[in-house]
Amino acid sequence: MHFDFAAIMLSVLLISGVIWVFDLLGAGRKRWALFKKVESEQREPSDNEEELLKEPIIVDYARSIFSVILIVFIVRSFIFEPFRIPSGSMMPTLVNGDFILVNKFDYGIRIPVIDKKLIDLGTPNRGDVVVFRYPKEPHIDYIKRVVGLPGDEIHYEDKRLYVNGEQVKLDAEGIYPGWSDSNEMKGARVFKESLGEIEHGILLDGRQRSQLDTFKVPVGEYFVMGDNRDHSNDSRFWGFVPDENLVGRAFFIWMNFSSFGRVGSSIQ
Repeated sequence: MHFDFAAIMLSVLLISGVIWVFDLLGAGRKRWALFKKVESEQREPSDNEEELLKEPIIVDYARSIFSVILIVFIVRSFIFEPFRIPSGSMMPTLVNGDFILVNKFDYGIRIPVIDKKLIDLGTPNRGDVVVFRYPKEPHIDYIKRVVGLPGDEIHYEDKRLYVNGEQVKLDAEGIYPGWSDSNEMKGARVFKESLGEIEHGILLDGRQRSQLDTFKVPVGEYFVMGDNRDHSNDSRFWGFVPDENLVGRAFFIWMNFSSFGRVGSSIQ
């Protein structure tokens, strides 16, 4: 079962807000009037007045919940959102278990829940690591690297990437030692790839066959690939990412319980 966390937060925000507002306009006004009356008479409230001055527990909870959820909702919807990496498709840049932060405003301000762009602040650069809603199942979030921009021609042959007819620079870095106790991807070859101004690592698995494909990126869409090139379900297999599916740019690793040395790393 899929849970839309943004929709759940919005529902809680609206319910708690309605409870709080109704109290302010009704019983809350009466409590305030009684409080001012007792204060003006410079006396202690009677036992009956003490009971009337007490704020109902449900209103107290609603007011507290509304304040907290409002802050979380604003930050999560418009500024930063946390995600957890669930697979090894972005190794060696990101590994299974990384908790990352995603910048939500780099690519525009969007209306929460319906994800309609309200203010256009920019578009992805080639090489950006982006979180997006998987086009075939929009309730699932994916993370990949932007390889092709609108209008680009992407060619992949013999495990080499070509953008608009030019081979992307690739420098050998050695052999990957493996990740975690499972030694995931141990023995794969590590390369440094240069996409625009961004240099980043990729893995190539010599045990996997190469591909031969050419793609023309449509207007308003992006071609994405995982850094673990031979073990990534990406645009080579299911197509392009529409601009409206973008969630934000991944930029920071804030936790990994298997490797505290990764904590605080920026994402290139």
